[in-house]
Amino acid sequence: MIHIVGHTALDHLFQVPSLPEKHQSTFILDHKTYYGGGAANIAAGIANLGGEATLLSAVGGDFHGSRYEKWLTDLGVALDLFVVEDSPTATAYIVTDEAGDQVTYFEWGASAAFAEREAPELNFVHMATADPDFNVRVARKSVFASFDPGQDLLRYSKEQLEEICDHIDILFANRHEVAGMCGLLGISQEGLIGRIPVCIFTMDTGGSMLFAGGEEEYIPAVPVEAADPTGAGDAYRAGFFAAYEQRYELPACCRVGAVTASFAVERVGCQTNLPDWQQMTARYKKTFGEDEIR
Repeated sequence: MIHIVGHTALDHLFQVPSLPEKHQSTFILDHKTYYGGGAANIAAGIANLGGEATLLSAVGGDFHGSRYEKWLTDLGVALDLFVVEDSPTATAYIVTDEAGDQVTYFEWGASAAFAEREAPELNFVHMATADPDFNVRVARKSVFASFDPGQDLLRYSKEQLEEICDHIDILFANRHEVAGMCGLLGISQEGLIGRIPVCIFTMDTGGSMLFAGGEEEYIPAVPVEAADPTGAGDAYRAGFFAAYEQRYELPACCRVGAVTASFAVERVGCQTNLPDWQQMTARYKKTFGEDEIR
């Protein structure tokens, strides 16, 4: 069982012709609301692939009895939630232009309660976007820990990020987050890789890189017609952990992550098009031509 720590949120996705410059405006081509939040996305993806995941998150008084709660429960996600009755569940406002560039505004809402929550002792945890101090305290107490900074990297101090890196076994980050972490820590990418046992860096349509045990391996992206890049990273992590729970080798876990992400981007919304294990396996074998995935 893996615990996923971090946000549960509602995603408001906006499509615009182009992102406006400062003091300018634009018009909205499309606006829809979907289930989201980095931790919830990962937990939902793992559960849909047949894995076991517990979502440790903060939600508002609007969440209990909601369709979102039922959706996660029906998927098989175990919920370990602390409810802030007088706050709304966190909300993300994600604006994407026709070139695929994206800007996100995040309203923490109930997620602000992370700061006051006592950190649990966990055997296997992935810390997604959440309060930096809470993640630090979780990392200290955990036996095996994974981390991705996501859009909350800007909230970390150098000291907090240093301590996170000292306690984690796996780091997930996209190329922008890698640059941000290196800048904050004052080290090179090689220095970052050297201090964490396993690093997985995603590069959008350019695939991903696995760094482990002094070796590196390139994992190509799975080519599909993408409708929305939102949630690709979370789906990648979900696929990785679903395979990791089954004790697949790290490169195979990364390839499962890449395949899972390819499903997520085919539809708008982070949890709209999550595959089950059979669907993932069929695409995996078609793409990579290997028999290592059963």
